[in-house]
Amino acid sequence: MINVSHLLCRTENYGDTLRYKRGVQGAQSGTTRTRGPVVVWNCTKACNLRCIHCYSNSDNNKHPDELTTGEGKALIDDLARMRVPVLLLSGGEPLLRPDLTTLISHAVKQGIRVTISTNGTLITEDLAQTLKELGVSYVGVSLDGIGANNDEFRGKKGAFDAALQGIRRCQAAGQKVGLRFTMNSYNIADLDEIFQLVEAEDIPRVCFYHLAYSGRGSEMISADISHAQTRNAVERIASQAETYAERGLQKEILTVDNHCDGMFLYLRETKQNPDKTAEILELLKINGGNRSGIAIGCVDWLGQVHPDQFSQDITLGSVRERSFDTIWTDESHSVLRGLRNRKPLLKGRCGGCPWLHTCNGNFRPRAAAVTGDYWEADPACYLTDEEIAAGKYTQGGAAQ
Repeated sequence: MINVSHLLCRTENYGDTLRYKRGVQGAQSGTTRTRGPVVVWNCTKACNLRCIHCYSNSDNNKHPDELTTGEGKALIDDLARMRVPVLLLSGGEPLLRPDLTTLISHAVKQGIRVTISTNGTLITEDLAQTLKELGVSYVGVSLDGIGANNDEFRGKKGAFDAALQGIRRCQAAGQKVGLRFTMNSYNIADLDEIFQLVEAEDIPRVCFYHLAYSGRGSEMISADISHAQTRNAVERIASQAETYAERGLQKEILTVDNHCDGMFLYLRETKQNPDKTAEILELLKINGGNRSGIAIGCVDWLGQVHPDQFSQDITLGSVRERSFDTIWTDESHSVLRGLRNRKPLLKGRCGGCPWLHTCNGNFRPRAAAVTGDYWEADPACYLTDEEIAAGKYTQGGAAQ
């Protein structure tokens, strides 16, 4: 994640302690040297919607061999021993798990910060209140367009209105809630209206995802936005974050799954606010770019461990056979070992890029989806040749 608000406006939020503090630098299997990774648990494959970009290929069928409540608690115990800071419950649709509140309660009691990624359509008034009482830190609701555009994207009429109602119910209960928006050619025209919605509904946080080419998303490569459209979108996102800050509105604006956003923002500020650039570059270097297999990992509904939630074709082991801790620290798997020292493995444009100290080769699943090679260049990098070359003149910018 790139916290646009933090880099440009110096806002402070919990996640920034996991991205931009000194302990992050050099960590090889966690968010810091003393804490485990953020873990995404796709706790069910079942979903009441059928989104066209779903990375987990979810549908309205429960998998017969999902981790049981007991196995889920055992996983959480292991994560607590590893000092995992955040457990993100995702799916499928996690609210379809009948034991979800039991699992949340168990994790919170272990001192793990619990967040939920949901389509929002199943959030009732009672559930919103329960999530608040249980101590859920954040609920991220996915909206991929306004009104009918979202409904078409998510495969169900009325999904937008139901999700918006879920957001309002969380707010009424005092439960922190935000939006997740995946940018693609079908919905990029709705970007300004998303910002209008964020302000009208007083939503404190919004994450703008770049399209991941995995699951059903691998069928959407041709529907991704162009490099020019991406640049325009990131510029609009940055400008809106600044506008919110100037107006005194408390909004946390982030982009996800494309770490060249950091370089784009840095180079943007060299022209607009050069006094900020040294600090921004230092924060990007501390963060170190993409940290799949390092600061973020994934456990799926079957208990299989993956480098991130978008790399479910790469299985590192099963928590039914070994503990997550054992799997995560075992670098005998070539991909996990490679992710933790990927610079010598990267090819093409990524391999010789002087921005590697701030990007770390960007998003490997996209490279694999397009080229068939996990270590090839990320095709969604939108930096120009001139911007790539500019990395040679930044402190520590030479490719290692």
